[in-house]
Amino acid sequence: MAVNVSGNIQKMWARLDGPVSYSLSIGDETVSLNELIKKKISLEFSGKINCVHCGRSTNKSFSQGYCYPCFQKLAQCDSCIISPEKCHYESGTCREPLWADEFCMQDHIVYLANSSGIKVGITRASQVPTRWIDQGAVQALPIFRVRTRQQSGFLEMVFKQHVNDKTNWRTMLKGETEVLDLEQQKEQLLGECAEDIKGLEDRFGIHAISNLTGMKTVSIDYPVENYPSKITSLSFDKEQKIEGTLEGIKGQYLILDTGVLNIRKHGGYEISLTA
Repeated sequence: MAVNVSGNIQKMWARLDGPVSYSLSIGDETVSLNELIKKKISLEFSGKINCVHCGRSTNKSFSQGYCYPCFQKLAQCDSCIISPEKCHYESGTCREPLWADEFCMQDHIVYLANSSGIKVGITRASQVPTRWIDQGAVQALPIFRVRTRQQSGFLEMVFKQHVNDKTNWRTMLKGETEVLDLEQQKEQLLGECAEDIKGLEDRFGIHAISNLTGMKTVSIDYPVENYPSKITSLSFDKEQKIEGTLEGIKGQYLILDTGVLNIRKHGGYEISLTA
């Protein structure tokens, strides 16, 4: 399969198959990346960056692909996206209330995942299982469904007193994550957090926070031929041209025999891909 395409890139799109199927949008083209595994590829940065929202040319990318004006004004770039418990929608100070109606005032899932060990996370219900794949999780288990992003943030705060809420990306990319019994871990957490969960139910109403009983752990397999023993991070901010044999794909990373490249970090960069 010969590939020679150029254009601005966005995060990789993924579909839960066995293994995960990845594709990359480059300008107007979409490239199936699984077909390039075990092949030598070259990615060259033109030096141009365009905002993934407005298309404006920018010398620096903010928050994975935005120009500075969009970073300052868009609700999707506000601090409450990282810390949803800080949502200020009800105070009337949301940057974009209509955007929040569509993305924040919707059902969210609180889940346990195993990417570099157990962690708690949140995502919109419509983003399951995409969010798990983007984090490189090999296992995931939905544990609660709530009515708003803020409520999911409060629940996450309760659980992260007992489990991590971050992924160690280096450990994730080494492929050494041990399989866990997430269903047993859930039951243990429910016992440890019962009082705090009851407090949230009393605050928001018992129907706003639903324990997802009977859910089974989802296992996720990635298209990786060889995991790196040593992690070398590659970036177009340091190198104009990145090339090597594609050994695999996990999370939002291309795993090359020369290092690992975070595609999502380079949203809006103009790239030429040849294989």
